[in-house]
Amino acid sequence: MSKVRVYEIAKQLDISTKEILDKLKEYGFEVHSHMSSLQEDEVNLIMEYYAQEEPTNEKKVESEEVIKPPTPTLSELEKAKETLKKQEEPLQQSTQIADPRTTKERTRPDLTHQVKSTKGKNKKKNKNKKLEKAGNMGQQNFDNENKNLNEDIKVIEIPANISIRDLADKMNMAAIELIKNLMKKGKMATINQEIDFELAAQVAEEFDIIVELEEEKDLLEEIFKEVEDKEEDLEARPPVVVVMGHVDHGKTSLLDAIRSTHVTTREAGGITQHIGASTVTLNGKKITFLDTPGHEAFTAMRMRGAQVTDIAILVVAADDGVMPQTIEAINHARAAGVEIIVAINKMDKQGANPDRVKQELADQGLLVEDWGGDTICVPVSAVKGEGLDNLLEMVLLVAEMNNYKANPNCKARGTIVEAQLDKGRGPVATVLVQRGTLKVGDPIVAGCAYGRIRAMVDDKGRQVKKAGPSTPVEILGLSEVPVAGDMFYVANSDKQARQAADKVKAQGRLQILGQSQQKVSLDDLYNQIQEGQMKELNLIVKADVQGSVEAVKQSLERLSNEEVRIRIIHGAVGAITESDLMLASASGAIIIGFNVRPDTATKAIADREEVDIRLYRVIYNAIEDIKSAMKGMLDPEFVEKVTGHIEVRQTFKVSGVGTVAGGYVLDGKVGRHSGVRIVRDGIVVYEGKLASLKRFKDDVKEVNTGYECGLMFERFNDIKEGDIAEAFIMEEVPR
Repeated sequence: MSKVRVYEIAKQLDISTKEILDKLKEYGFEVHSHMSSLQEDEVNLIMEYYAQEEPTNEKKVESEEVIKPPTPTLSELEKAKETLKKQEEPLQQSTQIADPRTTKERTRPDLTHQVKSTKGKNKKKNKNKKLEKAGNMGQQNFDNENKNLNEDIKVIEIPANISIRDLADKMNMAAIELIKNLMKKGKMATINQEIDFELAAQVAEEFDIIVELEEEKDLLEEIFKEVEDKEEDLEARPPVVVVMGHVDHGKTSLLDAIRSTHVTTREAGGITQHIGASTVTLNGKKITFLDTPGHEAFTAMRMRGAQVTDIAILVVAADDGVMPQTIEAINHARAAGVEIIVAINKMDKQGANPDRVKQELADQGLLVEDWGGDTICVPVSAVKGEGLDNLLEMVLLVAEMNNYKANPNCKARGTIVEAQLDKGRGPVATVLVQRGTLKVGDPIVAGCAYGRIRAMVDDKGRQVKKAGPSTPVEILGLSEVPVAGDMFYVANSDKQARQAADKVKAQGRLQILGQSQQKVSLDDLYNQIQEGQMKELNLIVKADVQGSVEAVKQSLERLSNEEVRIRIIHGAVGAITESDLMLASASGAIIIGFNVRPDTATKAIADREEVDIRLYRVIYNAIEDIKSAMKGMLDPEFVEKVTGHIEVRQTFKVSGVGTVAGGYVLDGKVGRHSGVRIVRDGIVVYEGKLASLKRFKDDVKEVNTGYECGLMFERFNDIKEGDIAEAFIMEEVPR
């Protein structure tokens, strides 16, 4: 019998691979992963174990049923209740004598302190007098008085500004009563008109209601805050997969081949409803594929905080091997912390050499399982459709091992995958639900866009009513086109969604206003970054042809990294116009021109508005200029520099002070403010700072090579002869 892998046994028994691994380890078998091979006797043992397991479980259930505690009868419950009542009577009597106040009354004086009117103060005095009498006169009289007070005084919380309708709801009154009251005060108001807290307090007081200012909640924090899910609320979700690799290695062909094999035929007429993502099904389990144009888009989404993918399929051509973009894709996937599965494509070609590909992958730190590593590698042919099922099985296996879960029973949140303006349907966005269940009718907010979902369409072009975790859908009903990569959130109401979007927009406007006050130019960008903490460079690109615009945009956006983001806020064909300058002035942008020039009038406006215009004929020159500016935008790195080594030759214990080391500077020098680490037999036993540095009895700033010194270390006295103290400083190094 040939060797059988663990995951194949799990598939045959229809149980999880993790369970098989745990059971094998329990029996002492040496298994490392789902790809480990089993001998014939090991396979027989595990098959026999699971064949016998079912009857054992039935007996266990029977035994559990036998020891269930009996349910008490109604008469037994009544007897127990009577006994408990008799036991409590003496306790209640003693409590009434010691403290005649009720629980309700004990909390009530806190409200009376807030009564502002004379009427309220008098009631408080009367209440206190009656409270004193309550201990002597009995509980009943006090309860009656307390009840009357409760009927008279009501306390509500309202925000700083509130509409008449909302105030009436909180006061449990008809809005018309409040409008009449305001008219008597000479103020005309409609039901939706907002009034301030002071006026609301005056109105409420006339109806014997006290108002308090409710604690102001940050609207954005309330909607956008991260929520920790309980373990019991989590359910398994499909894995989200992105396909990456070098250009022409077959990413698109592989995706198309998977779709044509595993996606149900679309609507009649061959209409393809492409929504930027698709779901395939294998053995009843779903996998979601995201269509990204390349790892640059993948990274751009990650930079905006959208950790959307779980697994990256790295496509490498068998006849071409690892290329520069393949290495970039590997680095992007690693930085995102996603699992990597290698698909060696084009196995049908004449010059296919998978072993060479595996060697080149190993050089990049991806050691495949065949060679003793832990990277799954699957040979495929997108053209012939070979190896696709095996590739999808490996995706499901990785998903099973990582146990991807989400809470489907909460408000939905997720990521905007792509968005555009459709002439017939308005703003359209493809979203990936990551948590909760998104439903038609939900009010959502995504950056500056908001709205109630009018319709949802899945990747097959079908209308759906709801979408759970890891499900991609196209949504209609937003106020404007959102930014791809932004998160979307479900709000409590349309009003809350609109307010949140307005607040996001206002914050953006304030940021733009702040930028416009301090104009940006490449020449003094570094100094401006230091003062303004600027981490984003806005650019406007104008060129003579559309091809140049696209080339420049892509080249410049690739310069973005996790610390600095380059935003092309506008790109178009034609001369630099006045409207370009106004946009640049408002958003603090720099204008990049290719083979175009501003006219005299436009140049004069640029000088007046202090807008920096850079004109080029070669893309490379623009990239170099932007790179130089970005170096000023990056925070400097701090690098450790060792300045010297001191050998501890004697130690002295001084009472009330600690241990003093007598040392000799072997090389370099040691400064009073240097960092120090003590190395003993090659192991660092302490790292910190010097408490003192002396030459004889004098404090000194530094001691050079060949001189003796006295040392004390902050919060460390375990110094021994023969220890080496290494002195170092942290130096600021420009990027």
